[in-house]
Amino acid sequence: MSDDVAVVGREELWARLQSPTPPALFEVLPTGYWRKHHLPGAIAAPPETAVDVVRAHVPDPHAEVVLYCWDPG
Repeated sequence: MSDDVAVVGREELWARLQSPTPPALFEVLPTGYWRKHHLPGAIAAPPETAVDVVRAHVPDPHAEVVLYCWDPG
């Protein structure tokens, strides 16, 4: 993991999303999972197109973004 990537807990994420300048929230999951259940306000970013989706929605490379993904391990 890169030094500039942070893990954010549930409470901290909720607080950030409630702030006047919330981060962009993306779910990096296959489309079927996103359609069935997704975080409110999350943008679908399937793994195979995630980089392009994030760049299209957030062109500023310094903007704060949150990527939610599932890890079975």
